[in-house]
Amino acid sequence: MYPVIVIPTYNESENIERLIREILALDCGVSILIVDDNSPDGTGEIADRLSEELEKVHVVHRESKQGLGTAYIHGFKVALDMGADMVFEMDADFSHDPRYITQFLSAVNDHDAVIGSRYVEGGGIENWGITRELISRGGSLYARIFTGLRIKDATSGYRCYRAEVLRKIDFSRVKASGYAFQVEMAYVCTILGFDVYELPIVFTDRRVGHSKMSRNIVFEAIWIVGGLRRKYRDIRAGNKAARKKSISE
Repeated sequence: MYPVIVIPTYNESENIERLIREILALDCGVSILIVDDNSPDGTGEIADRLSEELEKVHVVHRESKQGLGTAYIHGFKVALDMGADMVFEMDADFSHDPRYITQFLSAVNDHDAVIGSRYVEGGGIENWGITRELISRGGSLYARIFTGLRIKDATSGYRCYRAEVLRKIDFSRVKASGYAFQVEMAYVCTILGFDVYELPIVFTDRRVGHSKMSRNIVFEAIWIVGGLRRKYRDIRAGNKAARKKSISE
């Protein structure tokens, strides 16, 4: 087993070292891949120092801030090249509690992809304002209405995929970032026929630093998510044809 946790960073100097050390203290066999978008606050330099000190920490640098979705896609590809058989998504701000990592590793043995879900029984949110929670819940509801997804927390960014899932996805088609990226990944996994499980987690707002949420991220999600069924109609049509062929045989 070789699980790799992909952590995109931009201005997370106050969090990244504590997070890395807390993850590795779990001693559960994970390696960490930090994808830094040339953070002006020195996050990349801290990551490089940790990589030199700690065998399980790896770093890739990008020239500029290019969006969360592209950071994850870049990280997925690097992780697969490293030989990862399980690949995580995880935020750098402690909103994704490391204590769930072992539960993810257990669950992904039985499922193709695991989403850390705030909106299933046992999940929840701490320290969020009502507006932020309404946006999040509304985003997942919007995704279910316009895509037909049954996933209750399609916008969650705490996830684990089996390597074969990521290898099956054509990332040249995935253009979204932010919330929309998470919904698009969940939708593609589902229409490709993978088993997606929601693991209950409690999401806690970041301890220090500033949220990357913006109006552009929300508007992008509305636009892109609303068009996912049309965008991937070829895959859905292929699935429908395959089902008909199977029934006729």
